[in-house]
Amino acid sequence: MADTVLYEVKDGLATITINRPEAMNAMNVEAKEALRDSVRAAAADASVRAVLLTATGRAFCVGQDLKEHIELLAADRESGAGATMSTVREHYNPIVRALTEMPKPVVAGVNGVAAGAGLGFALAADYRVVADTAKFTTSFAGVALTADSGVSWTLPRLIGASRAADLLLFPRSISAQEAYDLGIANRLVPADELAAEAAAVARALAEGPTLAYAAIKESLAYGAGHSLAETLEKEDELQTRAGASADHGIAVQAFLAKEKPTYLGR
Repeated sequence: MADTVLYEVKDGLATITINRPEAMNAMNVEAKEALRDSVRAAAADASVRAVLLTATGRAFCVGQDLKEHIELLAADRESGAGATMSTVREHYNPIVRALTEMPKPVVAGVNGVAAGAGLGFALAADYRVVADTAKFTTSFAGVALTADSGVSWTLPRLIGASRAADLLLFPRSISAQEAYDLGIANRLVPADELAAEAAAVARALAEGPTLAYAAIKESLAYGAGHSLAETLEKEDELQTRAGASADHGIAVQAFLAKEKPTYLGR
């Protein structure tokens, strides 16, 4: 993978680190391609049981690299190609789909400001550990754009349609505490503890019942768009699958023996 995104797999945990600290982890084409490929690699790797998405420096990700974006827009005007905004289809959409659809939990360790697409990446994770100095901003309308990176889907699910509309129509910075109060942040920690805490959360998930986590993730996504009756049927399907897993047998035996289970991830 490119140096703009670091990728490491160790003991079932894939750590993906956005690494453009000098640009507050703004996403140029190289970084977008590297992030897309890293997330896809983690999703496809059967040895990976959880993913930690984080960043270096003082920002998580401020979204699109506007300096490169201006240059690409100028090139589009000269050529008439109009290809610049294809980045949504080619980069942001695949990244968000891979994060939300992979059958393993994703933790975002939000170390600093998450804006635009960076907000989208954080919201696409299943769990967000957030530094108390971090900030979130929708920012899209501030540059005359609409939401992308799944924000119009994830944000209303987390905070409700009315609050999401407010933040998208009138973009502003949300403090870490407000993000926690709204339900965007799952866990709020001191900034100097963020790296250790996010890694510990992700590590715990990597050592957990992977198939059960995948089923929980699938059922939450399914239930958001289906009726109760349909969701009950989906729960039955997923519970049958989870009940046949090796990890369920291990958990039951460990419970009866009053021992801590050691899961296999299958």
